[in-house]
Amino acid sequence: MQIQTFADLLTSAREQPDAQRLLFVFAASELPEDATPEQRKRFERGLGGALAPLMEVDKLASELESFEQLVQESTEFAKGTPGEHWSIVFCAALGGNGSIPPRHEDADQPLRNMTESIRMGRITPYIVFDRMGNLVHLVKNQSI
Repeated sequence: MQIQTFADLLTSAREQPDAQRLLFVFAASELPEDATPEQRKRFERGLGGALAPLMEVDKLASELESFEQLVQESTEFAKGTPGEHWSIVFCAALGGNGSIPPRHEDADQPLRNMTESIRMGRITPYIVFDRMGNLVHLVKNQSI
């Protein structure tokens, strides 16, 4: 199944032979302090910037009904913190053993690895959605 929507992601996760735990890293685009004037102009137009992971969570596929639920829960969790203003969410899955899903604790290290990968610009292994639930195709560009 080719994933085009968040609903596709949930459907695919639920159809896997092994129970799935979904991993999410919420990120925002920020402008580095040493940005050039041209980079600052582009950033003000909504282009460029560096991705900064803000928060992470794992959920069983069965725990999520919709993208709206994920957004609501992320907003509640981040209320009053910078994480409230995430712009994109990176998604991955962790497979269990048959009908036994990975435990919450099993997701700790993969989530840390995922967050570090995003910080380092290694973003290709992940499915990405914007705050509206639209699939996002990111292009890595060295000059922000």
